[in-house]
Amino acid sequence: MSEDHAPWQSAVHRDLAQELLRMSGRRSLVHPAAGLERSAFAILWVLSDGRPRTLRELTAELGLEQSTVNRQVNAAIKHGYVERFEVENSLSKLIRPTEEGSKAFRRDGLLRAQRLEQVFADLDPGTPQALLHELRAFNDAYERTQHRHGTTDSVDPYKKGLG
Repeated sequence: MSEDHAPWQSAVHRDLAQELLRMSGRRSLVHPAAGLERSAFAILWVLSDGRPRTLRELTAELGLEQSTVNRQVNAAIKHGYVERFEVENSLSKLIRPTEEGSKAFRRDGLLRAQRLEQVFADLDPGTPQALLHELRAFNDAYERTQHRHGTTDSVDPYKKGLG
């Protein structure tokens, strides 16, 4: 192993790690005019399929600690973006977006989509489709490796397709 890319197997592996760090530093392509905090957007992203969730389900889908998700949900409730409600014959309350939360999600989602369109317009070389294909393949391989080795990391809340 050459010292110029240690501890990485090769210069390509080192450079890929560097690019992944650059991406993770952005966390998401948030537009400066976005009103939602990243955590509220992530919660609303999970709930955007129209199915309310328990706190435990949100915790699993966001890949975070339950105490963290509980704190984030409480903050989103305080801002009027989500609400808890009771369901007959269930011990757990469910969480769903409020009308205000749905509007804020659509507004901020549109801003994020516009930002991505600007980035894709400048993507050279490559295409959004090629990037999606490679990122999906990378994430799938990463998750398979985690399962084989019995390890887990936090799952990116945007893995369902958000950029």
